[in-house]
Amino acid sequence: MGYGYGFYFDPTYFLVIIGVVLSLLASAKVKSTFAKYSRVRSMSGYTGAEAAQRILQSSGIYDVRVEHIRGDLNDHYDPRTKVLRLSDSVYNQTSVAAIGVAAHECGHAIQHATGYVPLQIRSAIVPIANIGANISWPLILLGIFLGNAGGIFIQLGILFFSAAVLFQLVTLPVEFNASARAVRILGDSGILYNSEVSQTKKVLKAAALTYVAAAAGSVLQLLRLLLLFGGRDRD
Repeated sequence: MGYGYGFYFDPTYFLVIIGVVLSLLASAKVKSTFAKYSRVRSMSGYTGAEAAQRILQSSGIYDVRVEHIRGDLNDHYDPRTKVLRLSDSVYNQTSVAAIGVAAHECGHAIQHATGYVPLQIRSAIVPIANIGANISWPLILLGIFLGNAGGIFIQLGILFFSAAVLFQLVTLPVEFNASARAVRILGDSGILYNSEVSQTKKVLKAAALTYVAAAAGSVLQLLRLLLLFGGRDRD
């Protein structure tokens, strides 16, 4: 017996469509929310880079560099090199949105410095997740091409894809915790006033939706693979 529905349309495509729609909605939400609060200048006048430096120093972290990176909303903290990279829309900007994003990335640096367990788990599975993301679909397609003889390749492909899904799921608590730390620090440090903190919180909540959508999309894709190929009679 062949696998699934071949390359023709099948009902499980709706799972993929749902994942794509969720991703598009989340992306639109974060872009519109960031754009809105990028026009609101913080009363402190701190840039994203200045806010990041102050947060790191107040947290006793002196070995993390803050660097500028070209682009928009591609800000990130690299635990391997201890570098916090802020984009064009954050580094030299004084908006509450920019400061919120910078504080969020500082949250990751603080997680790293304090040994936050979910971040350690995520870092540990990064190599496996990268391999899984790159090799899973070639294995699955090879298995489909080979027909009944390709079952082992499909099973391996699903296993590797599961590793990528696990990475997405572990990312959720890491991102939520970083945002919670950012909101608390911004309020306690006086970098933002209370009214500004509430605005920044909206930006970070919108950003969190992109991770939720990515995780949901991956889970739906994994569910589709299991429906197509799991537990079927291969004879």
